Amino acid sequence: MRIETTTIEGILKITPARHGDHRGYFSEVFKDGWFRENAANVTFVQDNESLSAQAGTLRGLHFQTPPFAQGKLVRCLQGAILDVVVDIRQGSPTFGQWLGEELTPYNGAQLWVPAGFAHGFVTLAPNSVISYKVTAPYSPEHDRGVLWNDPDIGIRWPVQEADAVLSDKDRKLPKLADIPGHFQFSAQ
Repeated sequence: MRIETTTIEGILKITPARHGDHRGYFSEVFKDGWFRENAANVTFVQDNESLSAQAGTLRGLHFQTPPFAQGKLVRCLQGAILDVVVDIRQGSPTFGQWLGEELTPYNGAQLWVPAGFAHGFVTLAPNSVISYKVTAPYSPEHDRGVLWNDPDIGIRWPVQEADAVLSDKDRKLPKLADIPGHFQFSAQ
């Protein structure tokens, strides 16, 4: 597995090796011991999957508050997504900054998003299927989010606002400046 750091501390891009021949390929997409040693010493408690039928479907920006804060290991099984994270850790030198990575079944890349980040994605192709491992179960009482098009964050989404397919919930999320500081940055 290849691991790459990103412009925001804590966010990692992980690309599993593929061993191919005339039949196709084989890949170990997750190994607990390797992940704990090289990425984060966490326990995944659940695997989630979502299908977005239309290109331009935008989900996010979501996070959960402690004690149900979630780390996520995200990959795309079908279609293509722009996976986006925003640093919401108070005191972080990259607070309010975002990064995006294109995830597809062809590039095989995964994104590790620890707790303390808002996460979302937009589909770049119809019928996109996303799989993600999480470190805490879903908790409606701890479910929060940040408005996907908050101008103070300035995410450059590859979809126009009028064309984005959003849930009512995601359209009404607060701006980053309007949420309490649920997470504090601590230097590693």
